[in-house]
Amino acid sequence: MTAGSGYWYGEHDDAARRRAIEVLESFRLYRAADAAMRRRTRDAMAMGENDLLTLRYLLKAEREGRIVQPAELSRYLGVSTASTTAIIDRLEKSGHVRRAPHPTDRRAIVVIPTAETDHEVRRTLGAMHTRMLEAVVDMPPEHARIVIECLARMQSAVDLVQPAHEVPRETADREPGDAASAHS
Repeated sequence: MTAGSGYWYGEHDDAARRRAIEVLESFRLYRAADAAMRRRTRDAMAMGENDLLTLRYLLKAEREGRIVQPAELSRYLGVSTASTTAIIDRLEKSGHVRRAPHPTDRRAIVVIPTAETDHEVRRTLGAMHTRMLEAVVDMPPEHARIVIECLARMQSAVDLVQPAHEVPRETADREPGDAASAHS
């Protein structure tokens, strides 16, 4: 077991629990590496986190043939419409997006990534995406299925996290691994 990994989960002699803690520690290390990569990417592209999230969202929507209005970006980012306007203004000024009239609603606008944005993102992230694909491309199908199922369970577990002010006091006081917390 990695040093310090017992902090959240306590010390356990059970082999299955130790293995589970090792898996969780591996996820934590991957998330830390991913966060550092995203920080370096934002620095390389000279933009903030929400700016980069906006570009990724717009590029994905473009690949899917969808148009995106500012209100959709606000909902996706979880920010106010004023903040979204500021993000779009910055990205438009830097040449990453453009505003265009909505194709069917004369009163609305859509936000479109520029061709240069797609090229810049590919230049910045392309080699990393290739390395990531190479890291898993030869994974046997049964291993891939296990990883996918595990990640889906982890996503479900973290999606249930509530802000501290919404967590009932008796739940917050339980130690991880308590029988009571396993059923909450």
